[in-house]
Amino acid sequence: MPSIKDVASRAGVSVATVSRALSGKGKVSEASRAKVRRAAEELGYVVSYNASSLASGRSRNVGFVVPTVGRWFFSTVLEGATSALIDAGYDLTLYNTSGQDRHRHSVFSDLLLRKRLDAVITLTLKLRPTELEQLRAVRKPVVAIGGLIPGIDTIRVDDFNIAALAAEHLISLGHRDIAFLGGTEEFEVDFKLGSAREDGYEFAMDQAELPVRREWLITADFTVQGAYQKVRNVLANPRHRPTAFVCASDEMAFGAILAARDLGLSVPGDLSVVGIDGHELGEMFGLTTIDQHAARQGAAAVSKVLAILGEHELEHDPTDGFFPTEFVARSSTAPPA
Repeated sequence: MPSIKDVASRAGVSVATVSRALSGKGKVSEASRAKVRRAAEELGYVVSYNASSLASGRSRNVGFVVPTVGRWFFSTVLEGATSALIDAGYDLTLYNTSGQDRHRHSVFSDLLLRKRLDAVITLTLKLRPTELEQLRAVRKPVVAIGGLIPGIDTIRVDDFNIAALAAEHLISLGHRDIAFLGGTEEFEVDFKLGSAREDGYEFAMDQAELPVRREWLITADFTVQGAYQKVRNVLANPRHRPTAFVCASDEMAFGAILAARDLGLSVPGDLSVVGIDGHELGEMFGLTTIDQHAARQGAAAVSKVLAILGEHELEHDPTDGFFPTEFVARSSTAPPA
């Protein structure tokens, strides 16, 4: 296999120049960088990250801890993070706790400490004191995505105001009978996302002096199927049904739309539906939603990590304040009939 000396000889530069040109670190003229890359490509030379990690003390590997990869939000955040890490020449090691305490314990008490990692990114996991101590013990930077964790750089959206905005949109259209579809108790373990969004909905209703009907505060498992049956049950009573739904996720909003249509109801003629997420299928359903840019959150977490590691400087710190969201109006909402 060709060596770094072979590349230097082919390019007519020093070994040190080859190292700087291929690592992206240090000052190298564009002309020299181009010659080095062309020589490396012609020779089929690949940088040995084992060797460079020994020299730099870096593994160019970031650990990513998630509760599951089976839901749209988690997989989309992961996709954004993976893409950003590949662009930066870093590897990603994925740790999926599967929502199980024993898996989570193994990750934080053993795997993250044993694996050579430059940094750790956690997704919607409220780190416990013992977990924080274990991470600090290995002196690796940690960036979190989800709710606020004191002492940890966190990328998070304003769940309360997102839901309030969704409800205010329906109220502005003239709706008065508005239901809320949130998450079941299993999703309250860490950052109580469902509760925060329900609180935002109730705040908007209170500000408009509208009643919140307890029977219209329903929960599901953030899936299309789970939401479908819960919403169908509410809509089955023609004498006492809401004219609109605020859904805590787009996938549950899809279930609400399908339930309404299967009962012969028109969306938005008989029922308006608002979601929260920015799911790529939202356009197909004509879903009005608040896009929280899941993939961008993953990429932003990587950008923050790389800045901490000294790879680049941030123009704007994504952990400073709330991550920006975007209201997207489509055809699933309209004034009540």
